[in-house]
Amino acid sequence: MHQVGDRIVARRLAIAQATVVAVMLALLVSGDVRGQIASGTIVYSSGQNVVPAYEGWEENPDGTFNMVFGYFNRNLDERLDIPIGPDNSLEPGGPDRGQPTHFLPRRNRFLFRVKVPRDFGQKELVWTLTAYGQTEKAFGTLRPEYVLDDIIVMRDTGFFGQHGKERENKPPVVKIEGDARRTVFLGQPLTLTALATDDGIPRPRPTPLQLPARYTAIGLRVAWFVYRGPGKAVTFAPEQFKVYPDYRSNSPWTPGWSPPPLPADGKFPVTVTFSAPGTFVLRVMAHDGGLLSSQDVTVEVVSSAVPDR
Repeated sequence: MHQVGDRIVARRLAIAQATVVAVMLALLVSGDVRGQIASGTIVYSSGQNVVPAYEGWEENPDGTFNMVFGYFNRNLDERLDIPIGPDNSLEPGGPDRGQPTHFLPRRNRFLFRVKVPRDFGQKELVWTLTAYGQTEKAFGTLRPEYVLDDIIVMRDTGFFGQHGKERENKPPVVKIEGDARRTVFLGQPLTLTALATDDGIPRPRPTPLQLPARYTAIGLRVAWFVYRGPGKAVTFAPEQFKVYPDYRSNSPWTPGWSPPPLPADGKFPVTVTFSAPGTFVLRVMAHDGGLLSSQDVTVEVVSSAVPDR
């Protein structure tokens, strides 16, 4: 099993490092086309599609399995909204299997899980995404080389977890105060509060100033973001740090970035305002640099009922 895990990690690190090189080169110039690699690959700020990613599978205590997915938004900056339907579907059992409809830039790992039965066998779970006229698919299977555990996830995310006490690291615990479903009038501020704790393993540290491609800041950090719904219609106060790799600013991957001081009461409030009606899913993510936990709130935003005159 360790040999299989090492092969998986080596493969994923090679992909991750190649992606980071592309991103770093892209920061050297401005404009929609942000950089060009010697091989002829062009990195764009916007106008590109999203690639779904199958991260691997976990076995549950009852014998069922979780298939874990993420994605790679090929844009450096653009956030895409792809509603559930033919352009964003998971089959069999879909099209809606809990996947996002709002896609943040760049690589977003281990974002959601789909439970499959213990007799899933050699079947495939396929996530299909279409944007800018390009269709991409991720194929989830229970092949042994895709097995996940916390050590693989930590190495894939923060490049730690293979030595000493780091191997004992557990995901942060996060929950949301109040109901998981809310209703709010258009333009009315909504306050949401998350409570989060962590085991303190490993010891917190900032992102290195001399940025190795594989490192992120270590230590509990908590942020809210849009998981479903048009992201441009949502404003968070205070502004939340980026939960995806951005090497320029306000991200745990930015050189020198440190996790903010933890509040004494363990509470992480945010005020949200919506500029459009509809149904939104907001997610709070607690991350320690290697492992993450998340919770969702569904918000129905309705227009104020004003009588006609």
